[in-house]
Amino acid sequence: MSTYYLNYLEELESEAIFILREVWAQFQNPVILFSGGKDSILVTHLAKKAFHPAKIPFALMHVDTGHNFPEAIQFRDDIVEKLGVNLIVGSVQKSIDTGRVAEEKGKNATRNALQITTLLDTIEEHKIDCAIGGGRRDEEKARAKERFFSHRDEFGQWDPKNQRPELWNLLNGKYFEGEHFRAFPISNWTEMDVWNYLTKENIEIPSLYLAHEREVVKRNGSWIPNSDYLVLEPKEEIVTKKIRFRTLGDITITGGIESDADTMEKIVEEVSTMRETERGNRSDDKRSETAMEDRKKDGYF
Repeated sequence: MSTYYLNYLEELESEAIFILREVWAQFQNPVILFSGGKDSILVTHLAKKAFHPAKIPFALMHVDTGHNFPEAIQFRDDIVEKLGVNLIVGSVQKSIDTGRVAEEKGKNATRNALQITTLLDTIEEHKIDCAIGGGRRDEEKARAKERFFSHRDEFGQWDPKNQRPELWNLLNGKYFEGEHFRAFPISNWTEMDVWNYLTKENIEIPSLYLAHEREVVKRNGSWIPNSDYLVLEPKEEIVTKKIRFRTLGDITITGGIESDADTMEKIVEEVSTMRETERGNRSDDKRSETAMEDRKKDGYF
């Protein structure tokens, strides 16, 4: 009798595929939250594997702040066309124009928190009962508290102290009218796991993750890219640096790192030596010790 062993990446893949299939089995109208970032790309690739040879049964949903990297939007549109899936777009600009939210002002203004209202409105409009995200527990201390199936109440809010147990791989997706779930199939993956898997599977990623020449300005300890939305402060200077991004958010808040890692193999080598979380260059997470958890309680990703 032969014994079949999985290596650690195969175990993570198998776990994620199991969770994606559970989402499809338990919910009526789930979607994959897709931003064009590496984690949502990974989740989408795993969904392809989970339901092969059939087409992915989920629509992709993007909450568009209007302050995105152009490269990320192009990548999103290309992958939607390639997969032949539906794309749902929630517009933060529309939320601003209709008075649902008020835009922040000032030097460090961001539309990041405004996504909450747009996300919840889009979920309600399209009657989505489960939004599948690429959140990982190693990213940030608030995300470390999440379950695979994360319940949201009728107001779209999350209570980290009132989550359902997940013993023996039993996932409980029962909800009352007006409530919904978030699902996180790659919760147990680390940044290194993601890059090792993307490299092994030869999965295409946006060029933003690879080292490239870009105009940037040093702000709050990070290299913030020059854009139409950047307002320079006195003594700030735009310079050209060879950088790459470890995580992708709004172009206004996502800081790059100086790097020569212009291939996926070099990224794996670089990440193996890093001691700071990839979200360390996100200015939205530096506003307070509990910035992420406060946003998540209100309905953030």
